Amino acid sequence: MHKYRLISKKGEGTFSEVLKAQSIKTGKFVAIKCMKNHFNNIEQVNNLREIQALRRLSPHPHIVKLLEVLYDEPTGRLALVFELMELNMYEWIRGRKNYLPEAKIKSYIYQLLKSIDHMHSNGIFHRDIKPENVLLVEDNLKLADFGSCRGIHSKQPFTEYISTRWYRSPECLLTDGYYNYKMDIWGVGCVFFEVSALFPLFPGKNELDQINKIHNILGTPPQRILEDFRNHASHMEINFPPKEGTGIEKLIMHISEDARDLISKMLTYNYEERINSKEALAHPYFKDMNEEYSKRIPSPSLKSHLADSAAGEKSKEEKGQKRFLPLISKNPNSKNPSFAKISMSIENKTLIPKNFALSIKNPTQYVQKNYKSYY
Repeated sequence: MHKYRLISKKGEGTFSEVLKAQSIKTGKFVAIKCMKNHFNNIEQVNNLREIQALRRLSPHPHIVKLLEVLYDEPTGRLALVFELMELNMYEWIRGRKNYLPEAKIKSYIYQLLKSIDHMHSNGIFHRDIKPENVLLVEDNLKLADFGSCRGIHSKQPFTEYISTRWYRSPECLLTDGYYNYKMDIWGVGCVFFEVSALFPLFPGKNELDQINKIHNILGTPPQRILEDFRNHASHMEINFPPKEGTGIEKLIMHISEDARDLISKMLTYNYEERINSKEALAHPYFKDMNEEYSKRIPSPSLKSHLADSAAGEKSKEEKGQKRFLPLISKNPNSKNPSFAKISMSIENKTLIPKNFALSIKNPTQYVQKNYKSYY
């Protein structure tokens, strides 16, 4: 690969692996997400939810920045180049024995809610909120991995087995895909608890164990809620004996009363009564944050439209228009005229031609196994 020097492998998931690399031209470090799936044509790349969502949501101080998209048409390989963050929230708390400063936790959760609020205001919900997808660099937080996102206005049912089990809300676990954007708030509540307590709240071994762990702490919900779930479920028998939960508060008595109250409101069993992102940001826990944040980082203006193929129905103005199509240019010096690169500028939404770049075909072979990361 000519544009980047691959340094180390940072992580791997079901659909991709992430590499740390350095731009040969600028010396800047980046994170390259190499997709495992192959894409038959440029149209498939354009329809990728992650790309469309990032185009809609960027720029934002708490959304990870996509720098460029590389696509090799003959091989079908796709790589997304992102800004490099220092570590994720799981790495931040892993192995710690002493509680973290509540002021630091408050700042991070506030920023996370800012990203969630921006996303929900633009008609998208994430569906995979967990510590590994929350990236940190010094005092700044950015939300990443939008591969599972969906439109708030999209038609139910959604995919059943979405989100990581420990952070999956009851409506996701108990119905055949009848959930909504409030599942993101549940995920934030689980993350908030985990960084405060230094252990996960609901570490279920399977779906049934996950529900039992939720019921052990929150108790079983009223029968009307279970009956509503039962009407939208076929994969699990919903017949739980009444149980009174032990409660969340006694597990995190070392944090403030306002913090405990906010976590409880985020982890309300009934999603209709669960707090939303705007209500969470207005909670008394963040009273000292709002004025400070508005002075430090001016929020970008929200888009007036709420939908594209990543976010449900298109508005009337958008119908018939092809948005988010990055520039596709052929390399004039290539022997293979079908070799194409997709390149886009996410920050200013303009299409900018860039220098020709080779795709990553076998990224692991470039990894320096003995490289010592500065993380």
